[in-house]
Amino acid sequence: MNAHSSPIVVFDLDGTLAETAGDLIGTLNVILAREGHAPLPLEQARDLLGAGARALIQRGFTVAGASLTPERLEALFHDFLDYYGDHLTDNSYLFPGVVAALDRLEASGLRLAVCTNKVESHAVALLDALGIGGRFRTIVGKDTFAFSKPDPRHITATIERAGGDPMRAVMVGDSKADVAAAKAAGIPVVGVTFGYTPVPMRELAPDWVIEHFDALPEAVDALLARESVKPAA
Repeated sequence: MNAHSSPIVVFDLDGTLAETAGDLIGTLNVILAREGHAPLPLEQARDLLGAGARALIQRGFTVAGASLTPERLEALFHDFLDYYGDHLTDNSYLFPGVVAALDRLEASGLRLAVCTNKVESHAVALLDALGIGGRFRTIVGKDTFAFSKPDPRHITATIERAGGDPMRAVMVGDSKADVAAAKAAGIPVVGVTFGYTPVPMRELAPDWVIEHFDALPEAVDALLARESVKPAA
């Protein structure tokens, strides 16, 4: 273990740090309309989010009763990225309490990083536009490495890139992919209840559940304390 590595908190982005459904589903509906399909209501479509743009398009067309060939999906994926890149923050905003929670975590000496299934360029641009991009040691997207959540390496590689200590790390997310990746990596995970998941967060059995960011610093402290008393493997 690197003696200079630091305790770290790794965040998902969509549905965790920021409410981005309006712009993501808005872009999906533009693509659906171009293909002759009716738009999906935002509340119905929120649960389609969480696995990246390709999966969102696939799920959206399935709901619309349409099938896509792999080639058509790939073409629509690039159309989606082009349009979404120009509309990242039309209707997106940080969840209440995010900035104050990041302040408290940083004051405690914790490093911060982002591990998202958004493409990296969009994640960086969105977080910069929302005013918090500079808070993170690294911002890792779906395309940063050759793997992505729920693959646990997406989180462990993020920690390594940020100079964090994998034995003193906590993941914060809103979806099954976040919880599954963290568990497979042996990293405790805080689940938020206000994100994008068709299965209630408590049923995904994260190590801790929060309903507001005000509760995050206490959760992180408790989970890091629990990690520190684990016997060495």
